[in-house]
Amino acid sequence: MTAATHSTLFPQVPDVPDSADAVLEGLDPEQREVATALRGPVCVLAGAGTGKTRAITHRIAYGVRAGILQPASVLAVTFTNRAAGEMRGRLRQLGAQGVQARTFHSAALRQLQYFWPKAVGGSLPRLVDRKVQLVADAAAALGTRLDRGELRDVTGEIEWCKVTQTIPADYPYAAAKAGREAPRDPTEIAHLYAAYEDLKRDRGVIDFEDVLLLTVAVLQDRQDIAEQVRAQYQHFVVDEYQDVSPLQQRLLELWLGDRDDLCVVGDASQTIYSFTGATPDHLLDFRTRYPGATVVKLVRDYRSTPQVVRLANGLLAQARGRAADHRLELVSQRPSGPEPGYTEYTDEPAEAEGAARRIRELIDAGVPPAEIAVLFRTNSQSETYEQALADAGVPYQLRGAERFFDRPEVRKAGLALRGAARFGGNDSLLDDVVDLPSQVRAVLSGEGWTTRPPAGSGAVRERWESLAALANLAQDLAAARPGATLADFVAELDERAGAQHAPTVQGVTLASLHAAKGLEWDTVFLVGIAEGMLPITYARTDAQIEEERRLLYVGVTRARERLHVSWSLSRSPGGRHNRRPSRFLDGLRPGTTPTAGRSAGAVGGVERGIRGGDTAAVPRRTQRSPARCRVCGRTLTDAGEMKLMRCEDCPSDMDEGLYERLREWRAVQAADSGQPDFCVFTDRTLMAIAEARPDSPAELSRIPGVLSRKLRSYGADVLAICAGQEIDGGIPAD
Repeated sequence: MTAATHSTLFPQVPDVPDSADAVLEGLDPEQREVATALRGPVCVLAGAGTGKTRAITHRIAYGVRAGILQPASVLAVTFTNRAAGEMRGRLRQLGAQGVQARTFHSAALRQLQYFWPKAVGGSLPRLVDRKVQLVADAAAALGTRLDRGELRDVTGEIEWCKVTQTIPADYPYAAAKAGREAPRDPTEIAHLYAAYEDLKRDRGVIDFEDVLLLTVAVLQDRQDIAEQVRAQYQHFVVDEYQDVSPLQQRLLELWLGDRDDLCVVGDASQTIYSFTGATPDHLLDFRTRYPGATVVKLVRDYRSTPQVVRLANGLLAQARGRAADHRLELVSQRPSGPEPGYTEYTDEPAEAEGAARRIRELIDAGVPPAEIAVLFRTNSQSETYEQALADAGVPYQLRGAERFFDRPEVRKAGLALRGAARFGGNDSLLDDVVDLPSQVRAVLSGEGWTTRPPAGSGAVRERWESLAALANLAQDLAAARPGATLADFVAELDERAGAQHAPTVQGVTLASLHAAKGLEWDTVFLVGIAEGMLPITYARTDAQIEEERRLLYVGVTRARERLHVSWSLSRSPGGRHNRRPSRFLDGLRPGTTPTAGRSAGAVGGVERGIRGGDTAAVPRRTQRSPARCRVCGRTLTDAGEMKLMRCEDCPSDMDEGLYERLREWRAVQAADSGQPDFCVFTDRTLMAIAEARPDSPAELSRIPGVLSRKLRSYGADVLAICAGQEIDGGIPAD
C-alpha cells in the first residue's frame, strides 16, 4: 500500500513575515544580495541546491513589501507549470499576492488570447493538444510512412525548427550546422515540416510553439500592443535562464523593450536540453549585453553532503567548453555523510536486482520509499527496474512518462468523483461512509481499485498506483483540512490538474535523468553509467559529450545523503563483457587514475556592474530593431521574408541574370565540396544577394544567411559575380 507524503502535498504554512525586513531573515549573504538588488539588470548564477528559488521569491516579496515593486507589474517566468505554481505559493506565504508567476507559454497564451481580436480579428485558433497526429496526417498526405519512433523524432525536429525560428526550406542547412542527427533525410523532413504547417492552416489550428511565434509577431507588428504590455509589466524575473531558446529570448526582449529591469537565474552546468533548442549563451552573455549588471554567485549547497558535492565538483573539474569555463565550485553546508558507492555487475538484470535488493534493505531500515530514486539515461531502461522492484515487493512510481492527469484511469476516476460530489446523496456506494477518505475510496472501488496492490509490474500495476495516489491524496487533504468535503477534493484535483501538480505516492521514483531535473531525494541510484549509455552512443561531438557530462552532474546533485553509482559489463546474462564504466568516472571512483583537472570554479560573491564613468572598453547591449519590408515598410515576422527583407508578395527587383549566375556558381562549389547546394547558400539567400547586388564585403555581410564563415569562404567570388567579372569555375560575365 502506498501513502502520500504529507510534507510534500500539504506543507505547513508558515506565518507571513510582518515586515519587509522580516522577509530577509534567514537568507545567507549572497541570497540577501539577490533579494535587495531590485533595480537594473541582475544575473544570479546559482549552483545546484543553493536555494535559487528561495532567493528570487524573497527578492520579489521584499520588493513588494517594501513598496518598491508593484505586484501587478512583476512577471516571473519559469519553464514548468509545477515550478510556477510553487513560486506563486511561496510568494503568497511571504505576503506578495498579485504577482504573476507563469511559464513562457502560459504568459504568451494569455496575452495572445487578449489581443488577438484587436490585432487580427475574430477568436484565436484552437490550440492542438498533440501535434503527433497532425504530423502523421501530414506524412500520410505526402505518402510517407513513419513508424512510431520516427513519428516522435520528426515531431521533435519540427519543434526544434520552430523554437530556433527555422523555416522548412532552411531546415537541411540549419540541422547540418547544429550537428543534429536527423531521423530521416533532411530534405524529406523539410517537406514534412512544410506539409505540417499547411495542414495546420487548412484546419485552422495552432500548436504549442505557435503561441510564442504569434505573440512575437503581434508584439513586433503592433507597437501599440507592445506598449500596452510594457505598461503592464515593468519588472521581469526569469528562472532556469540557461534553458531559454532563441524564440523565448526574442519574446523576452519584446516584453522588455528598451528597459533593463530584468533578473535572470541559471546555471550553465545544468544545461541539458540543447536538443530542444535551449542554449546557455544568453546566460553567459548577460554581462556583455548589460555591462551595468550585478552578478551574484550562489555556491553554498544546502542539499547535498560534502561527499556528494565533492563528486559533483570533480565531474565538472574535468569538463571542457564554454559552460565549463563558468562553472561554480559548490560548498556543502550539510553534515558529513557516506561516500558514494560504486558497483560493477555482470549484466543489466543483475544490476537491477542488486539495486532493488539495496533499496529493500534501506526501506526495511526505515528510509521512506518516496525518498529513494533510481535514475537512468533512457526510458527504455525502466522496464528492467520496474520488474526488479516489483519482485522485491518495493512500491514505485514512474516519472516523466504520460502526465498523471492525462492518464485514462485518472480522467475516468475524476469524472466519477465529480459525479459523486454532485449527486452523492443518490449513490449507493456512499450510503455507509461519511469521512472524505472513505468516500473517495468507495468511488475508486467502483473503478476497480482495491486496497491491496496487484502482483507484478506493467500497465495493471501503473493503473493501481494512479488510483492509489488519488486515495492517498484524499487522506492527506482530510488531515490538512478537517471537514473537507468531496466537492473540496474535486476542486483540489482541478487545481492540481491545471498546474500539472501530480500527487506524490509513497513509492520509489523511477525516472530518466532529464525528468529528474529540479527534484531531489535522500538516496539516489544512478544506474547504467557505462560507455555507450552515458555518454550515449550518438553523442559524438565535443559539445554533445559535454552535455552528457552535465546530465550526469544533474543526476549526482539530486542526492541529499546517499549516492550509489553502478554499471554492467553486458546487456543480458551470458553476453560478452564488452562494456566499461563511463569515462566520466575516471579519476573519481576508487582505483582509477585522476585526470588533469581544471582550476577551481567560481566562488560565491557579488560582482558590481559598471555604472557611469568610462565604459568604452565594455561591449554595449544593442537593441534589435524589428525587421521591416524595404518596399512597403511592414514589419516582417516570417524568417523567409526577413531574409529577403521584403514581403513575399511585394514586387521584387531581383536581377534574374545575376541570380542564375549565382546558382551556376553554387552548383560548382557544392560539387567540389561534395555537399548539397543549400550548404553553400540557400535559394533565398541567393535571391537576396541578387536583389541587393552588394559591391563590398560590408554590404554582403548585412544579408541574412551570409555568415562570417561563408563571407570568408565565398565572399570574393560572390562580389566578383555581382560586379560582372569572370571567375575561376566558368561563371560567365554579362
